[in-house]
Amino acid sequence: MLKKRGAPITGFFGKHKFAMAVTTLIGTIVGAGILGIPYVVAKAGIFYGFVLMIAIGFAFVFLNLFAGEVVLRTKKQYQLTGYAEKYLGRTGKRIMTFSMVFNIYGALTAYLIGEGQTLFFIFGAGFPLLYTLLFFAVTSFIVYKGIKATGRAELILISLLFLVVILIGIFSFRSIDTHNFTPLDLSYFFLPYGVILFAFMGSPAIPEVQEVLGQEKKKMKKAIIIGSVIPIVLYLLFTIIIIGVVGEGNFDLLAPNERIATIALSVYGHPLLGTLANLLAVLSMFTSFLTLSIALAEMYEYDYLFSRRKALLFTLSLPLIIILFNATTFFTVLGLTGAIAGGLDGIIITLMYWKAKKLGDRKPEYVLGKHAFLGSILMLMFVLGMVYQLKMIFF
Repeated sequence: MLKKRGAPITGFFGKHKFAMAVTTLIGTIVGAGILGIPYVVAKAGIFYGFVLMIAIGFAFVFLNLFAGEVVLRTKKQYQLTGYAEKYLGRTGKRIMTFSMVFNIYGALTAYLIGEGQTLFFIFGAGFPLLYTLLFFAVTSFIVYKGIKATGRAELILISLLFLVVILIGIFSFRSIDTHNFTPLDLSYFFLPYGVILFAFMGSPAIPEVQEVLGQEKKKMKKAIIIGSVIPIVLYLLFTIIIIGVVGEGNFDLLAPNERIATIALSVYGHPLLGTLANLLAVLSMFTSFLTLSIALAEMYEYDYLFSRRKALLFTLSLPLIIILFNATTFFTVLGLTGAIAGGLDGIIITLMYWKAKKLGDRKPEYVLGKHAFLGSILMLMFVLGMVYQLKMIFF
């Protein structure tokens, strides 16, 4: 379901705000990242990949709860950039703005690449760039009209995604080869980090979760926990099935942008299930593209006072230019965006959380401990991840 920006939500979801809040967060988290996880985990080793997924997944459960408490401790409604300015000053706002912009541009670029490749495999005619441009034209028109996906669309897509994963598991069970579950390969030790980090990034949705809940803010902690844990379960199930069916060797036979999980499944697994999974991936990336592009345009429009047309131009032009110049690959953009933007997000949210404990101007509906040790460990992890990623790019 789509709705005009600013239009009230009525019917079932107007009365069941908690369900909509949960699906809003899940829908923001689950996007292109899930399509990249199986390949990088297959390369690094499945047991290590699972440990990393669980560790990073629960790190983001806490980060989302930190962000939620920051939002609830503040009377005025902001985007994350506004909260960063309130609690960390202009420098905090600049860093959060850079992180948010870098994150969304990276995600939009990944969606354009992923949609082009996936639609090309579904229809089997033309070439990937053609489908990328068609997808860009359709979504740009929808964003221009100010239409966005509602929680109902997210709930339907997430429910279908779970159903497809279960069906893939059932019908591909006999095709799962345990020999595909490779041991740890130290030469690819850092490969999954950025992609997995990207897959769990959803903090920009936290202010919207509060908006959706309205007067039911006491349910925000529960909504954040459920909305953050479900993607962990989904990623683990999806990854073990895809790797079991496809395997590292078959992934390597595909071109770099064809190692997307659903494409690999359609090549080496059950064709019908692969096509169904590809269609679902298209819809998932479609709604995520709308959500993130509208969020970035609104940041330019509301926080930096751009005109609406200028905000849309800045939002949509850069990913298109990157695609036209073939400047990156699907997995490169996931890894780089996850390590840099995800790392900066984690650091700034933790610092905001500590500051909001002292400077907040509203009594929050839930209160966590200070978590000084956990916050410090998370920030160290994010810093080391960014340093490694930058080292890989420039050295």
